[in-house]
Amino acid sequence: MQRFEGRVVVVTGGAHGIGRATVQRFLDEGARVAVIDLDSVETPETLDAKNCLTVRGDCTDMATLERFFAHVGATFGEIDILFNNVGQSGRERTRQFVDSAEEVWRFVVEINLLSTMRCSRIVAPAMQARGRGRIVNMASDAALAGDVRLSDYAAAKMGIIGFTRSIARELAPHGVTVNAVCPGAVKTRAHEKIPPENLKQILASTPVGFVADPEEVAGLVAYLCSDEARFITGQTIAINGGRSFL
Repeated sequence: MQRFEGRVVVVTGGAHGIGRATVQRFLDEGARVAVIDLDSVETPETLDAKNCLTVRGDCTDMATLERFFAHVGATFGEIDILFNNVGQSGRERTRQFVDSAEEVWRFVVEINLLSTMRCSRIVAPAMQARGRGRIVNMASDAALAGDVRLSDYAAAKMGIIGFTRSIARELAPHGVTVNAVCPGAVKTRAHEKIPPENLKQILASTPVGFVADPEEVAGLVAYLCSDEARFITGQTIAINGGRSFL
């Protein structure tokens, strides 16, 4: 399928895991894709030098984001799709709430919630003016399940869900849909940073009994960004093996 031929897509945090799989999915379906990540993205030859723009940058810095989006516009044209994928937990700094530190809370909220708001703020006015666009925000099953040692992460991701619902209502009359996806256990580098006891508990509470591949989440994101999903907006969609229900 070439559902995204002629479309311009931005993926934040696209160097690894779900972001990287989604970049490849959009490229495979004909899109031109711009990626921003603190880490280097795989060589353009691997991704498709003609249709993939990769930039190293910090999504917590508004000036960096403004330069990046301006560069995308000058290179590919107007942005049709934004996947706000960048984010992470405190990883090795995660603690039970009573032992947690405010500096970690601030980092987690900054990289997850505020980066999503910043990027959306940059692209939404042009999407609204053109009368079309897709925004997909990365939330997490941790926000739905209330995982222990992840209170800051759950709070930030639940904030993304609320933000998604609010701007979906605002932008719906202008042909722009906004949705959130909530992955559960997925094979990414981030899982290597989760304390083993947490990961064991998550897997034990997942009814299907296995961990998903990043490509499975990429497929859901691609669907939500397609014309087929024009009637879906403001929704929070869990892709978690039945671990929690909405």
